[in-house]
Amino acid sequence: MHVFLTVAIAVAGSALSFILAILAMRWTARPERRALLDADLVAPCIFLFNGARLVDATGPARAILAGCAAEDLPALKIWLAQRFDDLSVLDDLSAHHGRVELLGRGGTGTARLRLLAEETEGGSLRLTLVQPDCASAGIVVDSLSQQAMEEELALLRQIVEAAPMMITRRDDAGNIVWANATYLNAVEKGDKNATPWPLPEILKSDATPDAAAVIRRARVEGGEGTNWFDCYEHSDGDGTTTYALPADAEVRAEQNLREFLQTLTKTFADLPIGLAIFDRERQLQLFNPALIDLTGLSVGFLTARPSLYSVLDQLRELRIVPEPRDYRSWRKQITTLEAAAAAGHHVETWSLPGGRTYRVTGRPHPGGAIAFLFDDITSEITLTRKFRAELSLGSQVLDGLERALIVFNAVGQVVMVNRAYTQLWGENPGRMSDALKIWRGDWAEAPGLAELERELSRDGVGGQDRGVIFGPAGTGVLAWSMTALPGGKRMVRFAAASASQADTAQPPVEALAGPGRQAQSLKA
Repeated sequence: MHVFLTVAIAVAGSALSFILAILAMRWTARPERRALLDADLVAPCIFLFNGARLVDATGPARAILAGCAAEDLPALKIWLAQRFDDLSVLDDLSAHHGRVELLGRGGTGTARLRLLAEETEGGSLRLTLVQPDCASAGIVVDSLSQQAMEEELALLRQIVEAAPMMITRRDDAGNIVWANATYLNAVEKGDKNATPWPLPEILKSDATPDAAAVIRRARVEGGEGTNWFDCYEHSDGDGTTTYALPADAEVRAEQNLREFLQTLTKTFADLPIGLAIFDRERQLQLFNPALIDLTGLSVGFLTARPSLYSVLDQLRELRIVPEPRDYRSWRKQITTLEAAAAAGHHVETWSLPGGRTYRVTGRPHPGGAIAFLFDDITSEITLTRKFRAELSLGSQVLDGLERALIVFNAVGQVVMVNRAYTQLWGENPGRMSDALKIWRGDWAEAPGLAELERELSRDGVGGQDRGVIFGPAGTGVLAWSMTALPGGKRMVRFAAASASQADTAQPPVEALAGPGRQAQSLKA
């Protein structure tokens, strides 16, 4: 038993020795691996400038410059200003013994940076950008993911730089820390040498900014004039992004609208017709001074924007509307007036107690509005009444004449006849042709009628303008006379013929054509 145990121990020891020998051989044969976070895996980010010109830069530094507007110091300052405060110390390193260190601001998705600025013996500026607190420095990432992110970043930069609007980013203090190419080009128009930093504010607000306003109007003054922009602002925890869209066309349209409204206002102010415009709620929105003069309504009452019913009630109290029989009929009249004006063109004539006469016109407008026009037509009505009275007087004078009278216009229409003509011929013709038929009667040949017809058809004045014809039954021979009037009119008068005139109008016996005329002996 003791021998068996000794053999087993010897075999186990031999096996263990063999395994340890193999492990030792493999350990000594394995190549050395570099530490994942060795310093040479993360290249330093160093810039060397001589004035504003770039002299040299490391690989990471050139990668940063590739995303800037140019490979110079002003362009790099724009990038650094988004991460560091008070970059003005870089312009005067001698005041800080040729060396200064700046600590960057913390930002979303970025580590805290440190910038070391040193002045070399040759007067150059060396900038070193380090990340002492970045725990992820040197970590190797998937190349495909890195390429996708870089392509997306390049696309986003291209879109923002090509945007036809100005885009800026401001920090909490209101300083511009980033701007796209459109904004930079606008800044460079004012400074041809270089883009200054920090960037100036070229968007000047047109009015006092309102915290509740989503859009603010701003202008940019330039050598070619003033350009207008509508600024949309979006704020987050780290700052504010402003999108300035061109608004020149909108500003011009608003200016034209204001000028048009001013023209309308001046025109309405000079109109002798009272104007009152009510909206769809029947509240007064616009009136002109003539409305005050015609109605006597006070300015304070009208500027309070009363309703249509209030205005009409006030006019009723001022006795500017026809006095109704009772209040119920008055309200019904108002409702009828409103409905008629809203449905279409509506006109009423108001005869006022003082002798004045107003014409009230209601017109519908888009959106349910109604416009009322108040026109004082007292003089027009007075003139019309006077003219009608003169016409009536003239008609009475003509009816009092013993001679029959008829007037034709230039186209042969009957303009006027008097009472004697109606009593003589029995009916009033409408045209000259109808009158000639009546004058001819039943005669196959009517002596004297041809001369009258010829004179009526003459263009000029003169020639034979008088003669005789046979009148209706029982009237005998009539003497006619024609007078030319202005405007191509002709006036024909009929009267009983004298004995000498009657002798010349004796018709032949065969000319008698029917019982409508009496065969009369025209000889003495």
